[in-house]
Amino acid sequence: MKKLVSMVLLVFLGHAVFAQVDTTQTGKKKMTYASLNLKNRANDHFMIELSYDNWIGKTDSMVTTGLCRGFAFYFMYDFPFKSDPHFSVGGGIGVDASNIYFDKTDVGVAIAGNQTLAFRNTANTDHFKKYKLVLTNLEVPLELRYAFNPENTNKSWKIALGFKAGVLMSAYTKGKTLENAAGQVTNQYIEKQSSKQFFNGGRIVGTARVSYGWIGVFGQLQLTPLIKNGAGPTVNPYSIGIVLSGL
Repeated sequence: MKKLVSMVLLVFLGHAVFAQVDTTQTGKKKMTYASLNLKNRANDHFMIELSYDNWIGKTDSMVTTGLCRGFAFYFMYDFPFKSDPHFSVGGGIGVDASNIYFDKTDVGVAIAGNQTLAFRNTANTDHFKKYKLVLTNLEVPLELRYAFNPENTNKSWKIALGFKAGVLMSAYTKGKTLENAAGQVTNQYIEKQSSKQFFNGGRIVGTARVSYGWIGVFGQLQLTPLIKNGAGPTVNPYSIGIVLSGL
């Protein structure tokens, strides 16, 4: 995530330096909003993110496993700078869902009366073969974007740096196929436990993205703690993955 952000910042700074050279030393006319035809360009109005998700600051009791994954989609509007149409601001609304898989661990999201979120080791007792925690957020993203070819972004490198403000809509665990301590299946059923009591209701996420045309890579880090103060350890979710954008 840090490398991706650093690369984005270097491109922004490099553009500013070369733009200054073009206008002060070579006398070239600076590209402006009026000098380009931006009416038919793709503005990344629709974005889909597929990601690997995990947490920074996990304790030994938070035993995650497998490919923890996320899915998000956003509807965005793009507003090019009139002074330099390489740059634009993108904003919109969307939904982010994160699936964190646990190995022989019970996450007590719905235990009434608990003051803290419990992560209980179930290796020596009955446990679910597949078990995950699903967190879904309604989000408002805001990006500073840069397109190398602002007239035809479908055939251009693009970078973006920004943040998302989110509100937690749901938090639940889902267990499938009950096994005993020896790993033998004892019951084929699905169990869901739902509660937001231990999680912060709002979040701020830092984002960075590099794309060519309609496909790219992105990284994001939640800057605010996932779990409420006093209800558990300080963990910060992060995501790394592929982004599809266009229209």
